[in-house]
Amino acid sequence: MTTTTSTTTGRTTLSASATDPVATRARAASRPRLGPVPVIWLALLATPLAAGANAPVLILPDMARSLGVSDSTATWLVASYAWAMAVGTPLLAGLLRRRGLRAALRVAGALLVGGTLLVAASPWLPLTLTGRAAQAAGGAGLAAVAMSLAGSARRMGVISAGFGILGASGPLLGAQLAHAVSWRLSLSVSVIAVLAVPMVSRYATTPTAPAASETTPQGRFDVRGAALLTAFATALVLLPHAPAAALGSSAVAATLLALHVRRRPDGFVPAALIRKPLFLGSALLALALSGSYFTLLFSVPRLLTDRAGWDSGTAGTGQLVALLIGSALSWLLAAASARMSRAAVRSVLVGVGAVAAALAVFASWGPLLLVATVGGIFAATGSNAVLSMHAASSTPDPQRPTAIGLFALCYQLGGAFGPAIATALVLAA
Repeated sequence: MTTTTSTTTGRTTLSASATDPVATRARAASRPRLGPVPVIWLALLATPLAAGANAPVLILPDMARSLGVSDSTATWLVASYAWAMAVGTPLLAGLLRRRGLRAALRVAGALLVGGTLLVAASPWLPLTLTGRAAQAAGGAGLAAVAMSLAGSARRMGVISAGFGILGASGPLLGAQLAHAVSWRLSLSVSVIAVLAVPMVSRYATTPTAPAASETTPQGRFDVRGAALLTAFATALVLLPHAPAAALGSSAVAATLLALHVRRRPDGFVPAALIRKPLFLGSALLALALSGSYFTLLFSVPRLLTDRAGWDSGTAGTGQLVALLIGSALSWLLAAASARMSRAAVRSVLVGVGAVAAALAVFASWGPLLLVATVGGIFAATGSNAVLSMHAASSTPDPQRPTAIGLFALCYQLGGAFGPAIATALVLAA
C-alpha cells in the first residue's frame, strides 16, 4: 500500500499509516479532547465517594470484631474518612490549580487505589485507618476535579444528586456486600471512581484545568498556608469528639492562618477570595444546610421509633426512600436555577431547610418526619449544586479550583458537626 516518490516529479507520497484507519483512530484517541467533559463521567468520578463514606454505618460491629477492637474505637474508621475528605478537598484542589488536570487525577487516583489496597489487606486498625484516610483524600480530590469541570448549576446538580443517592444507598449497599463477601469489600466501593479517570484525562485542555504540560509555575508553593488550613480543618473536625482541646486548637490555627493570609494574600488561601461576600455567604449557608441535613440523617430514625412507634426496619426503609426522593428533587432546583435570581434560589434553600428542621422538632407523625428528611437532603444537595457555582463565579477562572475546594471544605464540615448535634439532642436522650 505504501507509495514513495520524489516531490520534484509532482507525484504524491502516501504512507500506510496515513491510509490505515486503525492508526488514524489510535492517533485521535491519544489526543486531548476539547469541550466540556460529559457529565456522566464527572458523576462517576465524584459520587462513589459518598457511598464509601456511608458504607460502614450498619457494619461497624463486624469491623470491630474483625480488627479486635471495641465498637467505639471502630468509629474512628468513620471519623478518619470525614477528616481526610475535609482536608483533602482544598489540598487536591490546590494541586489542580497549580499543576493541572492530569496531575490532580494521577495523584488522587493513586491515593484512592493505594488506600483501597491497604483497607483490603491490613489486619491492624492503624493501617486500616491510614488506608481509609488515603481513600477519602483521593476520592475528595476526584470530586474536586469533577466539581471544577462541571461548569453549570445543571451539571453540578447531576453530581450533587448522585452524591445524595449514593450516600443514601451506601449503608444498605455496605451491609449487603459485607454479608455476601466481606466488610473490606464494603469499604472499597469508592475505588470504582478510577474507571472515569482515563476518560476525564482525555479532556485535559480546558479553561478551568490546563493540562499539566501547559501549566505555568505560580511561584513557590505556599506550604505554610496549606499546613495552617489543614490544622484548622482538623481541629474543627475533632470539635465534636474533644470539644475543649479542639476549640482551643481551632482558635490558635485560625489566628495564625489569618496572619499568614495577610502576609501572603496570593497564597494557598487567597485573601481576595475569602473577602468576597458572595463566596463567604455561599460557603457559610452551605455549611449550615449541610449540618442541618446530617443532624436529621442521624436523628430521624430514632424519632420515628420514639414518636411514631415505627420499628427500625420500617424506619430505615422509609428514610432511604425519602433520601432518594429529596436527592432527585434537588436536581430539579439545580436545573431551574439558571432562570432564577440568586436571592430566589437562596430563599428556596433557606425556607425548605427551616421547614425541615421545624418538622423534625415538632412532628410526631411518621410521614411528616420523612418529609423533614426529604426537605433536609433537598436543601443540602441543592446548596452543594447551586451555591458552589455561585462561589466559583466570585473568582477569576484560575482560582476556580481553590474556590470549589474551600466551598467543599465548608460543606463537609457540616457532615462532621451533624452527627455530634444529633447525639447531643436526640441519640443521647
